[in-house]
Parts: sequence; C-alpha cells; structure tokens
Amino acid sequence: MRYRILDKLERHWRRVRRMTGWLLAAWLLSTFCIVFFARELNGLTIFGWPLSFYLAAQGASLTYLAIIGFYAWRMRALERRYHAEGEA
Repeated sequence: MRYRILDKLERHWRRVRRMTGWLLAAWLLSTFCIVFFARELNGLTIFGWPLSFYLAAQGASLTYLAIIGFYAWRMRALERRYHAEGEA
C-alpha cells in the first residue's frame, strides 16, 4: 500500500515537472528569442510601427498571461487526477 502511494506521488510530480519545464521553455522563447531577433523584426511594420514594438509592448505580456492561465488550468486538472487516483 505504501509503495502504491509513493508511486502515485512520483508520477504526479513527474507530470508537474514536465509541464513546468515546457512552460519555462515557452517563457524563454517568448522573452529572449524575440529580443535576440528584434533588429530583423524592425523591418516589418504594422500600422506604421515596427513589429518588435508590438511584441515587446503587448505580445510578451499576453504570452505571460497565457502561460499563467494554462499553468493554473492544467494544475487543477493534474490535482483532480491525483486525488481521483487516491480514491480508487
């Protein structure tokens, strides 16, 4: 019985760590890659403003909100799954 509980807990934390790793990678790409390619993005304009301006002013903030929202939604599902496995 004790090993089953520890195995369930290990599977749960493996899922959480994997999801956190993917979300950190998305954060890294949205933050540092856009800054790295900002000069190339300046050539593209939207309504007279360079694309890098929009990505820095609005895109990064919206990306961060999406990451946080996805994390909260997915963690709720993972916690429900963890508790449902415990009751079974």
